Amino acid sequence: MSVTLRFCGAARTVTGSCYLVETASGRFLIDCGLFQGQKTLKELNYGAFPFRPADIDAVLLTHAHIDHSGMLPRLVRDGFDGCIFATRGTIDLCSVMLPDAGNIQESEVFALNRRNAARGRSDVTPIYTQADAVASLQSFRPVDYESWVDVMPDVRARYWNAGHLLGSASIEIEIAGGSRGGAPLRLLASGDIGPEAKLLQPDPKAPAAFDYVISESTYGDRIRPATTPEQRRARLAAEVRDAASARGALLIPAFAVERTQELLVDLVGLMERGEVPAAPVFLDSPLAIQATEVFRKHASSLDSEVDINRIFASPHLRFTETVNESKAIAKLTGFHIVVAASGMCDAGRIRHHLKRWLWNNRTTVLLVGYQAHGTLGRFLQDGAKAVRIQGEEIRVGARIRMLDEYSGHADGAEVARWIAARRPIARGLFLVHGEEAAIAALAERVAERVIPAARIYQPLLDDAYELAAPEPRLLDGECRRRLAPEAVTHLDWHNDMSRLILDINDEVRAAADDRARGVIIRRLRRALENAG
Repeated sequence: MSVTLRFCGAARTVTGSCYLVETASGRFLIDCGLFQGQKTLKELNYGAFPFRPADIDAVLLTHAHIDHSGMLPRLVRDGFDGCIFATRGTIDLCSVMLPDAGNIQESEVFALNRRNAARGRSDVTPIYTQADAVASLQSFRPVDYESWVDVMPDVRARYWNAGHLLGSASIEIEIAGGSRGGAPLRLLASGDIGPEAKLLQPDPKAPAAFDYVISESTYGDRIRPATTPEQRRARLAAEVRDAASARGALLIPAFAVERTQELLVDLVGLMERGEVPAAPVFLDSPLAIQATEVFRKHASSLDSEVDINRIFASPHLRFTETVNESKAIAKLTGFHIVVAASGMCDAGRIRHHLKRWLWNNRTTVLLVGYQAHGTLGRFLQDGAKAVRIQGEEIRVGARIRMLDEYSGHADGAEVARWIAARRPIARGLFLVHGEEAAIAALAERVAERVIPAARIYQPLLDDAYELAAPEPRLLDGECRRRLAPEAVTHLDWHNDMSRLILDINDEVRAAADDRARGVIIRRLRRALENAG
């Protein structure tokens, strides 16, 4: 019996999670996420799936984050008619997140097409619409934690709390007859693993003894100092007090789900206890506001020591749903806090706030989550002196700060301990959902001490493996790559172009006089002519 595993996303990158498993009885996906970050990757969202959606029998969804769920509406629209298995928390979050994603795509494409019309370019269409997203919700089927569910003939799955997000799961999968001798093949997909002692969520949980484990590696190259809830709040308080002393805006790009709610819990608590100056806290994200209501609904499944309903009703909080309410924030002066999506600054209202405030040296931008390669957030984190937002050059005068304690991902040591607890891992460990350096560091950390180095695999995008053999075999001849491996891992020409424009502007601006500026421009023009 043949069992194959193809890595259709999140291979040497942290977005687009999607793994195709094919058995004698059918095909199923583990996640079906949206690619984010650099434009070369995002263009994959518009191309054909590397499989026929109508051939897929089921989807096992680890959690609601868009890089894991964001292509489900298109999958359904393009012919998938099976079940999407997910926990109730995940289904409730997807019911607001996926329609919001469709609405954003429609709005962004509308604005892009207006610019394209002025430039004489053809129209583009959204990846999917809000209506497509709403229609896809009919395919979801709820599952309970730690209970087996039949996925399709000869395949069953069991969900375990991954501690990453409301409803998040690591998924245990058994494929009957998938191993030699007729024994079931056992596979575990980690999903995203939460850190130990995370606010609102329990520590991650999963069983042991597998043939294969697919593990995330997001922070595989990072070790956080040991921390406590008190230390986390103290660090946040210090950042808030510093921002308040500057008498400007504190902008917090935050993932709309979980990260936002955790920040609100701590910000309100700090203000109530007088540990930071009282100030209006604007939650400027319609999606985050809707997600907050989902958290209220599931309050009983969250940390019992946190009174979610009381905190989210705090007078310190302002929920800005409409565009006009969001625009009104720009009229404020003095210290105030804006929490807005997206967490990597690639979309959403945070871009408008950055455009308004990023130049101002009284502004503080506090990054509280992972910033993927090629995103605006990553450029700010790496110290860019200027960035381009909506086609305009914006000088970076604001203080850019990082606070890693609110990450929803386990660090390298925590993931290594999670992997060790899954032993024995008989045939192979696949490291995914991480950039190259993170995957390599995690592989080095677990090699030999946890699992023999020969059993650790670092797949490329679109790699396919035969799993039924005693050890996994790479199916070279059946691999059709949508991108060259280096296109996944390196900044693309869009990023290079943006940096070049910024560098040219810097050189021209720094020139001694108009004559010197003319010399620079003539040299650039000659270089372009010679290149042609």
